Amino acid sequence: MIWKNKKTNATAKYMILSLLFLPASCGIYSFQQSYLSPEVKTVSIQYFPNMSLLVVPTLSNTFTEAMKDMFRRQTRLTQVEADGHLQFSGEIKGYDISPTAITKDEMASQNRLTIRVKVKYVNQTDETQNFEKDFSAYSDFPGNASIEQYQAQLIEDIVKNLVENIFNASVGNW
Repeated sequence: MIWKNKKTNATAKYMILSLLFLPASCGIYSFQQSYLSPEVKTVSIQYFPNMSLLVVPTLSNTFTEAMKDMFRRQTRLTQVEADGHLQFSGEIKGYDISPTAITKDEMASQNRLTIRVKVKYVNQTDETQNFEKDFSAYSDFPGNASIEQYQAQLIEDIVKNLVENIFNASVGNW
């Protein structure tokens, strides 16, 4: 559509931009916020122990704190030690490294770190929302490198993805 009048063109652009931002400003849709009923006021996130065969000593704390941080940043909920309106518990079930691409010499040209977490979610105000399920995420790194070279960044990326997926499955209405 071509408008010959510059004033009409500017007005049309303004109206289109306004319509794009209207749903977010009215609370109809939000990209980062949760969808919680007003009676939900607290969340408790228990420590997630690392029960995988390969244990990285800092992984449990990194994951648990990332969960807590997500709820601090994205919700209005008060964090409590136990018995929150929303409750999260579980364990880290897997920390696995596997080759994803093999060269003709049968050497790994790319490896994958996968972390699996079992999560139990309890919503005290709406029991139909409760679940217990596994979440997993992965990140790849070069096959000619040791895991130690990339481990910190890989764990950070994977934990971020896991926490976002858990958040969306529990309170994000995804």
